[in-house]
Amino acid sequence: MTEQHATPDKEQIALLEPFERLGLHQIQLVATPAQAASALQALRGARVLGFDTESKPTFARNEASTGPHIVQLSTLDIAYIFQLEDIECRRAIGLLLEDSQVIKAGFGLGDDRRRIIHKLGVDLQGVLDLNTVFRERGYRKDMGVRGAVAVLFNRRFIKSKKATTSNWANAHLSEAQLIYAANDAYAALRVYLALGLDR
Repeated sequence: MTEQHATPDKEQIALLEPFERLGLHQIQLVATPAQAASALQALRGARVLGFDTESKPTFARNEASTGPHIVQLSTLDIAYIFQLEDIECRRAIGLLLEDSQVIKAGFGLGDDRRRIIHKLGVDLQGVLDLNTVFRERGYRKDMGVRGAVAVLFNRRFIKSKKATTSNWANAHLSEAQLIYAANDAYAALRVYLALGLDR
């Protein structure tokens, strides 16, 4: 039987030093065909990328989500935020998500997977939900990026509630949105590497 490990609670995490994040100068917005081509070229050779998506929140009871509105992929040095309005941006992210040679690691990806398949019609390959890895290692509940950063780095991952519930379908994303989105993907990559999964 797998040994059970405790997950730090909110109060314990709140006492930790902040986890270092990517700054604005390390974030590339991908919204045009030229930006999509450049991002595709930069990311094509990667072995593993941090991965996440964001969707405009729905507040009405029967309102269906039209997300994801952005897809984030991150290396250790730079995060790419793909906006999905432009057809070339959708094509570039589709190629990366279907590439089985590139591992895309993130947290709680079940919903993201369904929405991507519905919106982009791509067959996702090489996608790893890190919650599954933590469960296999004896952590009972879904770890999530906050819990994982606390366990592996003894640091507090900062997440803005305001950014979480902001409008990700906006053509112009705020600096706070870019930093939030980029670091979700970046932290997932750091966690993947800290777990020794790339050996």
